Amino acid sequence: MKVLFIAGFGPIPDDLNPSRKLYANDLGIKFNEYEGGYMHGQNIDGCKGFAIWPLSLAAEDCFGTRVWPAEIPRPQAWLEFEVEDVKEASEEMKGKGYKLLVDSFKETYGQTVSRFLSPEGILVGLVVTPWLREPGKEHP
Repeated sequence: MKVLFIAGFGPIPDDLNPSRKLYANDLGIKFNEYEGGYMHGQNIDGCKGFAIWPLSLAAEDCFGTRVWPAEIPRPQAWLEFEVEDVKEASEEMKGKGYKLLVDSFKETYGQTVSRFLSPEGILVGLVVTPWLREPGKEHP
């Protein structure tokens, strides 16, 4: 597997309001806000993507329901690594004993992703993100 760069990072809050206050109001980060409260930071130097991803949306992405399963540790943050090949990277991680919550899934907006929990409880993504690889292409 070859990790190309960190594609994004951010908190996964249960309650969006304190996170919105800290990151948008107090720190002054400009966000595009999407359905369900997903907030994507724009033009932050040193970071390909910074977003506040509500737990309900992370649960929906991983399990198809807006409730995080009680038997799986709740993540506090997400971290995505852009890789050359998601399927190859996913197979490698499964071979190393990691349980994928999402396996090589192509999102409706174009990103292909696999997700698992790190030992620290971070929701880790192995991704291919077309708009980060193609100069001039925008996030849909």
